[in-house]
Amino acid sequence: MLIGFAAGFATVLFRLSISALQALIYGADDVTLASTASNLPWYWVLTVPVIGGLIVGAILHKYTPDGRGRSVAHVIKGVALDDGRVEGKSGLASAFASLVTLSMGGSTGREGPVVHLGAVISSKVSRLINADGMTGRNLMGCAAAAAVSASFNAPIAGTIFALEVVLRHYAIQAFAPIVIASVAGTIVSRQSFGDLTEFDLPTVSLQFYGELPAFLLLGLLSGLVAVVMMRSIFIAEDFGDKVQAYLNMPPWLRPAVAGFGLGAIAIAFPHIIGVGYETTFNALNGNITFWTAVIFIVVKVIAVALTFAGRMGGGIFSPSLMVGALTGLAFGWVANGLVPFAESYVILYALAGMAAVSAAVLGAPISTTLIVFEITGDWQTGMAVMVAVSLSSALAGRLIHRSFFLSQLERVGIKISAGPQEYLLTTLSVVTLMKDADADYTDLIEAGQYLDITATLDGAMPLFENSGHRTLPVLSRGAVIGVLHEVDALRAFNQALVETAREEHA
Repeated sequence: MLIGFAAGFATVLFRLSISALQALIYGADDVTLASTASNLPWYWVLTVPVIGGLIVGAILHKYTPDGRGRSVAHVIKGVALDDGRVEGKSGLASAFASLVTLSMGGSTGREGPVVHLGAVISSKVSRLINADGMTGRNLMGCAAAAAVSASFNAPIAGTIFALEVVLRHYAIQAFAPIVIASVAGTIVSRQSFGDLTEFDLPTVSLQFYGELPAFLLLGLLSGLVAVVMMRSIFIAEDFGDKVQAYLNMPPWLRPAVAGFGLGAIAIAFPHIIGVGYETTFNALNGNITFWTAVIFIVVKVIAVALTFAGRMGGGIFSPSLMVGALTGLAFGWVANGLVPFAESYVILYALAGMAAVSAAVLGAPISTTLIVFEITGDWQTGMAVMVAVSLSSALAGRLIHRSFFLSQLERVGIKISAGPQEYLLTTLSVVTLMKDADADYTDLIEAGQYLDITATLDGAMPLFENSGHRTLPVLSRGAVIGVLHEVDALRAFNQALVETAREEHA
């Protein structure tokens, strides 16, 4: 409960800080930012993101070892590999960098930073009480649930998000504390902003069951859009790395260069600035025409990819909601124009598209569906939303094989998507399992069949298999300090699997 309140307060403070800075810089909040920015001088719209990029670059360069902001992906890594702990100093620096990004022209979301900020709080508590792995993971799930529920006023979705995305299992022993924390986060949000849904929409319903095939097609389209969005981000990041290396650009300057690109885009398309809730709201109310929606989708994807490529910080959830709402709206205009029995108003398609794209990006079909229901207050559109979400998630899973967060980890060599049978090997250190050397291993060392003192079973098991040996020497600075027996490695791996299964099924 205490972690839930703390994560809730951190989320509310983060949100209020963004609003205060946006009001100071642009003279608007999330609800009016795009329309207000369109009336500002072009040089102001261009310059603000560049200044924001310089501030972000300085923060991340000084307080993170790799100059990258922390996000939900790092929370998932902390749960899987680090007994429910994340970095403290880097996490706080990343939160502040994301705050600057979202307030000064960046095109990302606030949910990722607040989830990681909650994880920083839970990690501090875990270290203070010397929590074991299971307790640390559960406390991190509590923090994530509270952050999501406080951000969206969505306690049910916050709970399922923590289980589905962060812990990646539905153990009963984790359910009760996560529910309590999620409710605590919601209480903080409602005390601060009232018991209001994020988007106030007119009531709509599925008018004719024969229209459901249209939502199947929307689901497939949303899955393709989600894949394009994710791959665009990764392609942009790789291109940014090449440009930085080619120009020998200092890392701290990279966010400012991206900020210049964002500012240039925002002169013509101010809807890309910030979280984008004004555009999302207009899409969900059917206030955007077909071609405008299509153009906004393309420009928003480019802006999000540029923000991530510039390592400016922020999350992917809000951008996926916006792109999804625009995708559904554009599809709805076509469906209403071409299909005689497509009787539902276009905002139902916008709502289903918002859920479908974000579910495919996050790899979280259940919690995303619930979030959409809770932030709109509309539970009457369940069949349409569920049909679209199921098809988008299935198609995206075929094309990209993992969610955005797990893809981020995969790109830096952290393989969590395959399950504990793969990532647990990286948690078992060779030095903790080795025994005293009892023979001469010169031949093996000369053949390159040895292990370094820093190695884990992730590197040891393939070497056992490829070499055919049952014992491998462990070296430190060229000297043999012990040996690892294959049977000991297998026993340790098996025990780790047993403990994981016991936790997940408790």
